[in-house]
Amino acid sequence: MKVGKDKLPQKSKSQIWSIITLLIVVIGILYIGKSKTAIPISEHRFETLMLNKDVKQVVLVTNQNLVEVTLKEEAFLKEPYKSELENRFSFYIEQAPHYTFKVPSPKIFNDNFKEIEAKLSPEDRIGYVSKERTDFIAIIFNFGSFLLLMVAFWLLMRRMSGGAGPGSQIFNIGKSKAALFDAENRVKVTFNDVAGLQEAKEEIKEIVEFLKEPTKFTRLGGKIPKGALLIGPPGTGKTLLAKAVAGEAGVPFFSISGSDFVEMFVGVGAARVRDLFKQAKEKAPAIIFIDEIDAVGRSRGKGSMPGGNDERENTLNSLLVEMDGFGTNSGIIILAATNRPDVLDPALLRPGRFDRQISIDKPDIADREAILKVHMKNLKLDKEVDVKKLAAQTPGFAGAELANVSNEAALIAARKNKNSVDMQDFQDAIDRVIGGLEKKNKIISPQEKRIVAYHEAGHAVAGWFLEHADPLLKVTIVPRGVAALGYAQYLPKEQFLYQKEQLIDTMCTALGGRAAEELIFKKISTGALNDLERVTKMAYSMITVYGMNEKLGNISFHDQGQPEYVFSKPYSENTAQTIDEEVRIMVDSAYKRTRKLLWNKRKQLERVAEELLKKEVIFQQDLERLIGPRPYPMHDTTLDKIPVASNGAEAKPRYIPNKNRYNRNRKPVTADKQNNNNNQEQQAKESTQQD
Repeated sequence: MKVGKDKLPQKSKSQIWSIITLLIVVIGILYIGKSKTAIPISEHRFETLMLNKDVKQVVLVTNQNLVEVTLKEEAFLKEPYKSELENRFSFYIEQAPHYTFKVPSPKIFNDNFKEIEAKLSPEDRIGYVSKERTDFIAIIFNFGSFLLLMVAFWLLMRRMSGGAGPGSQIFNIGKSKAALFDAENRVKVTFNDVAGLQEAKEEIKEIVEFLKEPTKFTRLGGKIPKGALLIGPPGTGKTLLAKAVAGEAGVPFFSISGSDFVEMFVGVGAARVRDLFKQAKEKAPAIIFIDEIDAVGRSRGKGSMPGGNDERENTLNSLLVEMDGFGTNSGIIILAATNRPDVLDPALLRPGRFDRQISIDKPDIADREAILKVHMKNLKLDKEVDVKKLAAQTPGFAGAELANVSNEAALIAARKNKNSVDMQDFQDAIDRVIGGLEKKNKIISPQEKRIVAYHEAGHAVAGWFLEHADPLLKVTIVPRGVAALGYAQYLPKEQFLYQKEQLIDTMCTALGGRAAEELIFKKISTGALNDLERVTKMAYSMITVYGMNEKLGNISFHDQGQPEYVFSKPYSENTAQTIDEEVRIMVDSAYKRTRKLLWNKRKQLERVAEELLKKEVIFQQDLERLIGPRPYPMHDTTLDKIPVASNGAEAKPRYIPNKNRYNRNRKPVTADKQNNNNNQEQQAKESTQQD
């Protein structure tokens, strides 16, 4: 490696400082060793040594007020000198001086020494030598220690001001932590890497085109949007879309997380906001992307103590002023992403700050197909892999889940030493990513297995003979996941509006498992926990949100804008009692209807359960063979073929979010609860829908 004349490489500098430190340590050891060679004594002890005639030489160092005493050679064999001198930090016992002591001044020592010598005979008097001494070793050691301390302090200050690790950024704590992507550090993601999201990409592309060709819009009097807010469930591609903007825009792109503004020190968040916009102004035109903006943009006044100084609110106020305050920021575009728009402050959402709110929902079947193709580009696929079939079998999957499915399929194929990834690998990957790990070694008693079989058969038969139930894809009693001993799997339609009859049939299908247990075994178990949770939530939503109850009428008590700290219900106690009664009536009616249906179809129920006990996994064609064709037409699921269980071999269960799981726990658990944002079908049925 060539070394320049002006600057040494980092390795050479570290070696030089290591050598200097080693020298200082060696000098310090010598200095300390020398100082510990002589034993400090008192003046009275010195007088005793003199009177015992054991002293060979006395030296008075006048500039240090120090007296050094050297013993005679024959005194080394006497006690206590022998034991004292052998324990010294010295290589030779004869090394002088042996004892030292301090004196107030040379004159006082001179007077005291004369008094001691007066007690001795003239031939025993030895006198003393006076001299001055310069201790170069002590000077070098002290100077080197000071120099080393200054260098260490300088390195510490440099690290604290700009380095990484504990204690860093102490003096730059108010500086922005945004990552800058420009021509030298460019993002390689483009819009071609973002599959689906056509409407969102069109909105974002306009911003990119405005930065590249502003005259195209300004000639008609248009102005560039000041900000765009990306809203959608987790994993739908909000951050990926922002990366594509960074790769396509060709202008400086500042990326920062909302949590990076939050610190324990007062005023730091606001200072970082100001510094971020200052940097963006210097490089304008520029784009600022704030990921998870809900960390700093929550509505003011929620959860704060009266009279307190809320640091988060101060940070939000600074952000509001910088985005659209008295001094406008020309040439700066704000992008932000969140999956919780309901908690954001209204002042942050208004036009002028975020002119556009771009909704990024979970992909439909066409978008899922496009997303799978993007993630399959680098995979060695088998010729039989049908992307359309995989897209149809994964309703409710977000883009991140589809990416994980593709990666897991490749890993599963590699684990089996295959040369390509086939369809079975993708189906196993869907099970592995969403359904959980298959419990092949789980020991289940025959009685429990029989209960599970009839429970799942109850779901299957009830859904088969209900007009508005989703078409069945598969029923399995193979254990999978944390507490699932089996589940019935459906293929829901991709729709946004649900009628009352559809929801009632869905409730009846969910109650089919418990009704089958009661009908066959005259007992019920804890396996219907997940079913009861879904049914109860759906019933309350139908009555209190969608206004689907004749007694309460067309009233909705759902209010997304209600403050978090308000715990009061928007209705009276009498209304609450009426709601509870109507929910109980609705659920009881659905349960009686399901039990009556299964009583009439008991032979079909037993036939399906016995087939489950025999094969463990049955599919739609097996139901048609066992209990006849479905009496109602099925909606188009875009599936060319549904997998068929051709033999008794154990088939790998596939998972789709709409499920009825059998829970084996004997006490209530919540392991199988699902987030509405992660379940498109359940969100459509159980959360707020707007026409």
